[in-house]
Amino acid sequence: MKKLLASIVKDFRLLLRDKVGLILMFAMPILLVLVITSLQNNTFKIVNDHQVPLVFFNQDGEEVSLELERALREVGMFDLIVDSKSSKSSNVSDISNTMSGHDALVGLYIPKGFSDRITQNAEQLTSQALKDLGVGGEVASFSENALSDLDVYYSPVLQESYRMAVEGALRSSLQVIQSRKMLNLIYQALNESEMPEEVEQDLLHNEIVLNSQTVTNDGSGKIPNAPQHNVPAWTIFAMFFMVTSLGSSLVREKLNGSFIRLKTMPGGYLAGIFSKQLVYLTVALAQVVVIFSIGAWIFPHIGLPALELPSDLLALFVVSVVSGLCAISYALCLGVYSNTEEQTNGFGAVSIVILAALGGILVPSFAMPESFRIFTAISPLHWCLEAYYELFLASGKLADLWPSLWPILAITLFLQVLAFVGLKRKNLI
Repeated sequence: MKKLLASIVKDFRLLLRDKVGLILMFAMPILLVLVITSLQNNTFKIVNDHQVPLVFFNQDGEEVSLELERALREVGMFDLIVDSKSSKSSNVSDISNTMSGHDALVGLYIPKGFSDRITQNAEQLTSQALKDLGVGGEVASFSENALSDLDVYYSPVLQESYRMAVEGALRSSLQVIQSRKMLNLIYQALNESEMPEEVEQDLLHNEIVLNSQTVTNDGSGKIPNAPQHNVPAWTIFAMFFMVTSLGSSLVREKLNGSFIRLKTMPGGYLAGIFSKQLVYLTVALAQVVVIFSIGAWIFPHIGLPALELPSDLLALFVVSVVSGLCAISYALCLGVYSNTEEQTNGFGAVSIVILAALGGILVPSFAMPESFRIFTAISPLHWCLEAYYELFLASGKLADLWPSLWPILAITLFLQVLAFVGLKRKNLI
């Protein structure tokens, strides 16, 4: 036991001298957590809380275009800026300058005669419907669908997903206006009087309510915030980046002859390997404590949502220990098979980034191409992330974690055996 304690003390001292390794294991992930969480939280706010600035180029000024303006305001998605000065003769650059002057991301051009074309189109559709029912006469002359006459201008910074959302809101507003016109015309044809406003509201707003719920194991239905997604992910990334410290430490001991000296001492090098794993497991748990503490207590003071820890703290400890052991095993295996520190640092850093990408830390797994998803199973970071997400996002318990824990344990065992074989082949044990 004294020999093991002496070896542990020695490894702790070596670790404290490795300033670069400590920065990579603590400072880098903390900075990543702060930056990425802030960006993602701001993205959530843009989607949920902020309105998209839209310049409404209204050259029509008649009833239907004014109804469209009111409908777009009621949607709540747009910060509407009305511009009635720009004409159709204005080129795209002039419209772009107007949008830039208002810091607008979207421009909607309403040409003259828009209200007349919408009304004619509604009359044509109504007369056709009444004729099919046997209560109408001649079908009104056909008018081109006004939806195709609208020009929508986008800022180049607006992503495709936002464009689709904007077009969905525009089409919905136009459909409501056209439906209102048709309902009024049908009511007038059948009752020879104007449709009462309350009847119109009942017909137009009698919608099926969609009840959105988040499925969690405990039935709480809580919607995870940005820290719930990012803090566990970048903590795993930090754990695996210990390869630059632990792997380099192993290579240095091989190069300076420490392995040979340790072989001549009682206890051998296996005790030294075991002590290194204990030391770096302590480091991995310290990373969890530091990063999670920042998420729970520092985030609220810098305008970010607080990280909510799972209720099953034992399960959180088990996942952290198993993930830490897997990261240590990867670093150990790489250190055993590397011949220089440059190999360890170069290949280790690049491989961790690749495994993080495949594992869903850099890009969500569901967003990957189908051909890439088959490789997620080989990334230990994927299974570690799945285990943490089961706790933080789905409010799972220890019993719910085994589908993710078994692959982590299998990968850990495989890496440990591979490292042991490498040590035997190099006559280091």
